Amino acid sequence: MNIIFISNKSERARKITLTGKRIALLISIFILITIALALILNFISLRYADRIDAPLLRAVLVNPQEERHQKIQTHLQDNLNVMASKLGQMQAQLLRLDALGERLVESSGIKSRDFLFDVTPGQGGAHSDFPSEELTFSEFNHKLQELSKILDERTDKLSALESLLRRDRLTKYVLPSAMPVETDWYSSGYGYRIDPFTGKKAFHEGVDFSAEIGTPIKAAAGGVVVYSDRHPEYGNMIEIDHGDDLVSRYAHASKRLVRLGQVVLQGEKIAEVGNTGRSTGAHLHFEIRHKDKPLNPSRFLKKPS
Repeated sequence: MNIIFISNKSERARKITLTGKRIALLISIFILITIALALILNFISLRYADRIDAPLLRAVLVNPQEERHQKIQTHLQDNLNVMASKLGQMQAQLLRLDALGERLVESSGIKSRDFLFDVTPGQGGAHSDFPSEELTFSEFNHKLQELSKILDERTDKLSALESLLRRDRLTKYVLPSAMPVETDWYSSGYGYRIDPFTGKKAFHEGVDFSAEIGTPIKAAAGGVVVYSDRHPEYGNMIEIDHGDDLVSRYAHASKRLVRLGQVVLQGEKIAEVGNTGRSTGAHLHFEIRHKDKPLNPSRFLKKPS
């Protein structure tokens, strides 16, 4: 086979004779170049496929199956990142619930060994004969969301319970519920009685505790002293404001130990039993008043046995 090349710049024509060996050599060189180009394109598609922005070039270089696999991997990684974030939030919620539970145990007086928040509860059971099933990705994500919602609800309920316990604990200290003197009986109760001075029926606005002179008088609840002086009828008298217009009154004392404006705690000694003022003998006259109206102290105090 002869191939003749004719050029405008040259007057002579060139002739190439193709023998069988030359044709085979050209075919081999073409095949080698094709293989080399294929290897180069494959290398580029594997190494730089994620960096190629041109859609047309990307479609040529990247294997569709590999691209689909990469998309699936990217989607799974994104979902795992989201669930890992949720898991971190749930772990923080569990730590907060553990701390809240310990405070509730301490506040309620429950034995702490009954509630070990740092120990995983025991679980077990016999092996089931029913076939087990793999948990799907969507099912796992759904369970995770349910658990997160339950944790939020438990946190709100336990926080509300803690507030109630705290308020109940504070109420015990601000309500005049502690006995003002150590005695076992009233010498005169609240309500109508025969007045020991006039012999007529009269309303008694408090209760009387018979006790020896000098017996300690204690604050029935914490508060601020709003009166500590001599009264024409009550003798040495002390009044303590407990808030919400609730006042306790201690009368006929022999000695006053607190001053006006002083803050006292429940059970703190504020005076000593005496026989001052309009009194027939040594005793403590105790009143509880709300908005300056008398209330039955038996509703607040632990009744003497």
